[in-house]
Amino acid sequence: MSTVLVPLALLMGLATYPWRAVPLLAPGMHRLPVRVQLYLRLVGPSVLASLAAVNTLVTIDAARHGSFHLGWEWLAVGVCIAIVAIRRNLFIGLIVAAGLIAVLRAAGVAPLP
Repeated sequence: MSTVLVPLALLMGLATYPWRAVPLLAPGMHRLPVRVQLYLRLVGPSVLASLAAVNTLVTIDAARHGSFHLGWEWLAVGVCIAIVAIRRNLFIGLIVAAGLIAVLRAAGVAPLP
């Protein structure tokens, strides 16, 4: 396992955290226009969705060439979307999706990409 991308992940966390934290930290957040509040509430889920899309749709081989990937991860993303739509809870959806993939990988059904 390589840790080359850990600094990039930390940098991206630092770049995106302020936008995710604004609704929690900004005084008078409730006084902003409704469209701005909606935008700020959707920044966190959109970041997670983009990360899921990249990790679900694309695999990169040893020669650093990307290719379309169709695997069990699609099922996990679909389950997550369904749970979020039904329960209105992103956290539960993410936990169930991660647990599903972990179980499938432990059973040998879904190999690591």
